Amino acid sequence: MAEPVIPESFLDGYAQILAEVAVTGRRLTREELDTRRALGRQAAEAGHQLRALVRMHLAATRTTWPAAVPGVAAAATAAATESVLAAVEQTVDAFAEGFERAQRLTVRREEAARREFIDDLLYGRSDLGRLAERATRFGLRLSRAHAVAVAAGPEAYTETDTVPRQVESALLGRFSGRKILLTTKDGRLICIAPGSQPDVLRYFAKQAHAATDGGRVAVGRAHRGPGGVVQSYDEALDALDLADRMGMEDPVLYAADLLVYPVLTRDRQAMADLVRSELGPLQQARGGAEPLLKTLSVYFDAGCVAAETARRLALSVRALTYRLERIHQLTGSDPSDPVHRYTLQTAVIGARLLDWPAKEV
Repeated sequence: MAEPVIPESFLDGYAQILAEVAVTGRRLTREELDTRRALGRQAAEAGHQLRALVRMHLAATRTTWPAAVPGVAAAATAAATESVLAAVEQTVDAFAEGFERAQRLTVRREEAARREFIDDLLYGRSDLGRLAERATRFGLRLSRAHAVAVAAGPEAYTETDTVPRQVESALLGRFSGRKILLTTKDGRLICIAPGSQPDVLRYFAKQAHAATDGGRVAVGRAHRGPGGVVQSYDEALDALDLADRMGMEDPVLYAADLLVYPVLTRDRQAMADLVRSELGPLQQARGGAEPLLKTLSVYFDAGCVAAETARRLALSVRALTYRLERIHQLTGSDPSDPVHRYTLQTAVIGARLLDWPAKEV
């Protein structure tokens, strides 16, 4: 594809400067340098490439270089050549300085606009129609379904840190043609991708888990429309919070697999009543409720297999059996009885969700 034509106006006054320098040997004045910087800024704002602009200056130098005057000594011609080359160096340097200043300003503006868009997108601020229009600038079509993955590591990350850049490089290297938005928010890594492309978020989860030294990743469900991104983002955050409260060890969590937990806590008062009535008696045990509550939690996670539970708790099977019998004595519910098991397990889940017994319910 042909390069765009660069207007000759970016060379205004250049030939005259070279002609005068060749005769007088002077350097560029402050006003001339300011003019070159201004032209460089205008060229950057017009979207031209610096390499093409430098090439244009060199071509103009070759075309307008003052020819040697007949009868003038060779030494004088050499001096003029040196002066002209010095003027070319000053001109190109000032032009490039103005160009780079404009580019830095543009980058800062783009970064600010991108950050404002991301904040509005993830917090659901701004008019949704306007938000959808702005999204196209960043490669998103919010009329379609999108899903959000959030990665939390041992440190808080910003977009300029090594970890986000490493994840971005891996992701864009594999999915260069996809409509993906990578960013950071509140110290976490965030990836927004079309809901029809779950492979993108799976790969993001793999890369983020490795780059954050074993950090955890949560993936929200895909939702349609500008508000769908907010919903998916909130689901991913809730999944991370739930994993912390429930002591989950999975490196990657999917909100779609955790829907039972919001259902269980939808009636918080009913859940609190269940926890108090079913597990409250455990507080009478020596050492309080926490050791026996952990025993129940591991027992259910191990599929109610006594040998595996004892191994995970570093107990003998006999010691485990004693604990289960003590739970039966205190609560009246037998963990090994299928009839009682469901109620006890639901109460244990509720205790973790409500942070009981650390907090009163």
